[in-house]
Amino acid sequence: MTDLKLDIAFWDYDRTRALADGTVKIDGVDASFHSARIVTEIFERMIRQRDFDVSELGMTYFLRTMDFDAPPFIAIPVFPNRCFRHSAIYVHTAAGIKRPEDLAGKTVGELAVYGHDAGVIPKGILSDDYGVTPDQCRWIVGGLDWPLKPIDFVPHPHPANIEVTSAPQGSDLGEMLETGKIDALISADVPKCVLEKSPMVGRLFNDYEATERAYFQRTGIFPIMHTVVVSRELASEHPEIVKAVYKGFCDAKDVVTEQYKKGMIFNNMATMVPWFSKLIDADLSLLGEDWWPYGVKDNRKAVDTYLRYHFEQGLSKRRLTCEDIFVPELLGT
Repeated sequence: MTDLKLDIAFWDYDRTRALADGTVKIDGVDASFHSARIVTEIFERMIRQRDFDVSELGMTYFLRTMDFDAPPFIAIPVFPNRCFRHSAIYVHTAAGIKRPEDLAGKTVGELAVYGHDAGVIPKGILSDDYGVTPDQCRWIVGGLDWPLKPIDFVPHPHPANIEVTSAPQGSDLGEMLETGKIDALISADVPKCVLEKSPMVGRLFNDYEATERAYFQRTGIFPIMHTVVVSRELASEHPEIVKAVYKGFCDAKDVVTEQYKKGMIFNNMATMVPWFSKLIDADLSLLGEDWWPYGVKDNRKAVDTYLRYHFEQGLSKRRLTCEDIFVPELLGT
């Protein structure tokens, strides 16, 4: 039988590299792999042009398509991008923001769209843990350190009681933060002024690693940013192929996981990061042997929390569940 030709797109991650370089094969699939300079270019090609059969999508980008009259995609429980996000909240040092509650009444910038993936999680945490809800702030959406192409390939919902405006064209939210034109910023990317250690900017949570580790110990949630989707046609016509695609992503992740673990024998000298093995050991102790899990079972709480936040923040028309968004054949994973 001839293998099914599939176009598969994702960014250049260590956990997907074994697929792209051919180390891991997907049974029954003749795969062509695609990437892009920035990951949102993959999102746009998938959503606007349907360029791929299988594609990485930001969770919010995917969930916004679920409100289309005919939702075009369904997800497999693969999460190529996940990140703790207390560290994603930046503040202007003269804005009087010393604790999360001080964000109330402030003007906050947000990268790309209102409710980008690295914004949904911090807003939810601020609401759940500190009582700071999005309606208590004014929001300005824009680019960071470079002119941002408008994200015009998905809807831009937000509740009527939340003030959301666009930053002037060509403006830089990082510069606006440094100069005090905005009081705070939530961003997936680190602004240049922070990387250059400007005294006018800082993080809301200075010791963010300790805060994030304590958050995981308390909640068991390793926040999810992106998933992988397949076309509805592929899911309905070739369910066994979709299961093979899921296994391929799992196998690719396992390859690099094993490399890191075996690398500890030799102090991970293949990398140029001092104390890298110590970090892996600390992560194993906290997160467990499978510290980057795929599948529904080990991620249900993290996914359900994201879906709740997405609905509460007015980004979904209804409260979705894992059963709504994942391929039925993979709900038992």
